[in-house]
Amino acid sequence: MFHSTDKIALFIDGANLYGTAKTLGFDIDYKRLLTEFAGRGNLLRAYYYTALVEDQEYSSIRPLIDWLAYNGYRVVTKAAKEYYDREGRRKIRANMEIELAVDALELAEHVNHIVLFSGDGDFRRLVEAVQRKGCKVTVVSTLQTQPPMIADDLRRQADFFLDLASLQNKVGRDPAERAARLAAREAQRRQEQDLDEDYDDV
Repeated sequence: MFHSTDKIALFIDGANLYGTAKTLGFDIDYKRLLTEFAGRGNLLRAYYYTALVEDQEYSSIRPLIDWLAYNGYRVVTKAAKEYYDREGRRKIRANMEIELAVDALELAEHVNHIVLFSGDGDFRRLVEAVQRKGCKVTVVSTLQTQPPMIADDLRRQADFFLDLASLQNKVGRDPAERAARLAAREAQRRQEQDLDEDYDDV
């Protein structure tokens, strides 16, 4: 599947990968993910795509985006579109397919192995297009859920399929590490609260 001479590029559909990992019951450790695929060949680029809701003062994904941007990923974002359905419910449309497709087609001339982290069947034509340019394509998603997170036509089109469940011990975050991080965050919050109270007493 992978050769040491492969020139590899990763294309991560952020929302899709997050949803797949969450369904499988683990969090992605993006540092470990980069290390894993750097060990499979010559990793030239790693792109991460996500949409952001503009009117949110704080987005829970912002710390991740900042970390990725400083640690070897090229992060591509755009504003999510807000609309209301027929029942008047607020909905968010966050589609990054065009951005990912354009970047993959441009980079296909400089790499020979593209790894797509998405199960979205809309990417089938993109996979076909980069294959015509001489690239192998590995799609990362899962068949371990009901229904599977990967579209059948995308899986058929790909040269290789890699089940995310099989990568859990290589790219998954240690649950103990997450618990420690949450505890540290809570301790920091309490410390800041205590400082505020001290200032109030002055």
